[in-house]
Amino acid sequence: MSARLDPAYRAAALNTLGDHDIDVLVIGGGVVGAGAALDAAARGLSVTLVEARDFAAGTSSRSSKLIHGGLRYLEQLDFALVREALKERSLLLRKLAPHLVRPVSFLLPLQHRVWERAYIGAGVALYDTMGGARALPMHRHLSRTRALELAPALRADAMTGAIRYFDAQVDDARHTMTIARTAAQHGATVLTRTKVTGLLRDGARVVGAHVTDLESGREYTVRARRVISATGVWTDEMNQMTGVEFPFHVRTSKGVHILVPRERLDLDTGLIMRTEKSVLFVIPWGNHWIIGTTDTDWALDKDHPSASNADVQYLLDHVNAVLREPLTRADIVGTYAGLRPLLSGASSDTATLSREHAVAEPVPGLLVIAGGKYTTYRVMAADVVDAAVEGLGRAAAPSVTAQLPLLGAVGYQELAADVHSVAQRAGLSTTTVQRLLGRYGSAVCDLFELIAADADLGKPITGAEEYLAAEIVYAVTHEGALHLDDVLTRRTRISIESRDRGLAAAPEIAWLIGPHLGWDAADTDREVARYRDRVQAELAANEAADDATANAARLVACA
Repeated sequence: MSARLDPAYRAAALNTLGDHDIDVLVIGGGVVGAGAALDAAARGLSVTLVEARDFAAGTSSRSSKLIHGGLRYLEQLDFALVREALKERSLLLRKLAPHLVRPVSFLLPLQHRVWERAYIGAGVALYDTMGGARALPMHRHLSRTRALELAPALRADAMTGAIRYFDAQVDDARHTMTIARTAAQHGATVLTRTKVTGLLRDGARVVGAHVTDLESGREYTVRARRVISATGVWTDEMNQMTGVEFPFHVRTSKGVHILVPRERLDLDTGLIMRTEKSVLFVIPWGNHWIIGTTDTDWALDKDHPSASNADVQYLLDHVNAVLREPLTRADIVGTYAGLRPLLSGASSDTATLSREHAVAEPVPGLLVIAGGKYTTYRVMAADVVDAAVEGLGRAAAPSVTAQLPLLGAVGYQELAADVHSVAQRAGLSTTTVQRLLGRYGSAVCDLFELIAADADLGKPITGAEEYLAAEIVYAVTHEGALHLDDVLTRRTRISIESRDRGLAAAPEIAWLIGPHLGWDAADTDREVARYRDRVQAELAANEAADDATANAARLVACA
């Protein structure tokens, strides 16, 4: 099957949507929904995935970009969760997505002599040896002098020494989209901008859903033997749609991150620091550092969570506590906020709620999965599909996704090992090809074909010079992007990596993608104006004093 998610694919999929009963309808295009679609399709089931916005438009594009076991969960004695996550980390690094997931080192400064090094060191040693964790180098204990050589930006009096350990990172939005493309490659139908407006019933049983194409307004009825809800922070909305009480609820916790230029912090490693609530990361991200995150309750608009002035100040205050030269607001290039779907419990503190997941069948025919963490998406997907195939009335193979490389993984290592020759043949610099390989893997050859057909696509984007025009076109010809925001925010990260949030690049990008999406001049202008309004609303929200004011400022662009 083709993994080319272009407008022709979407049109063909919509033309046949609802024509035949299918085995599984997946609601939600985040990492778990995409993972469930891939898992089910790889077992030989007929699958359709519908997503109201874009792949990873919610939580799955707004994480800390880490594939990790959750070092802090060891302190909570949640060994099973850590072991499971570290096993998944190893699979992603070695087999499933070596082109998208890569090692990253962290320095953990110590503030107390003797006892803290022994206590945390024991935890990190356990972390290094659990669940296939040896995919990465072992941790090292460092003196204060050696730690400062790795991290000159730190104040000498901010630590007595440090521990250096390794985890992994990923571009979460691209990873989620790649899972969806891999699902399509295995026969699943994957559709964005398609919203479930109601559940289809046969008596008490759920047998499908009513779906509206938000681009055309056309309504469809999709009949399915099983419906899987992987709606994350919107799980309780699905609860309301069923009209029955779920065995669990989801509570949303807001996490905010800021980006600053790489040269602003003299560090050769990332940082992790304990805070009064959780931990704070400083994570290398291309030409930037990502600093985050917060962990606070959020009960406002779930589609557009906002970072307030208080959130930004919290991050600056905590990171500046260990820096020789404090960061200021002027250093911030980008900001983003995301919501974590936490299984609700008795605790009033979101930092202590469960990151484990749960699967339930609140009404016959409807499977709901909630909770969990990004790293364990594949396990979550397999668990909910396992539940869905019970009593399906036809044989279904066990999950095979632990052995199933994602699109672009096969052949990646060979291209990376011969990067100089690959670059020479493509007519691009070695640095550029290395970057492209880390975004597309072996699918980079598709971009080379685009550039070979039109040399102008090998040129950088004005205002976002790190990206090539070919990447922009590829986003709509292969990766399912339908709007300017999809390209600027998720297929690329221009919206958080450029100081102007991508406003300078937006007109050129709209001009590049417009012909492939059938836009006329008015459509192009409208997309640019809509994106400009969004940026202005987000900047206004960043200046707001609290969540309520920030939420109101952000919603101005949604009116």
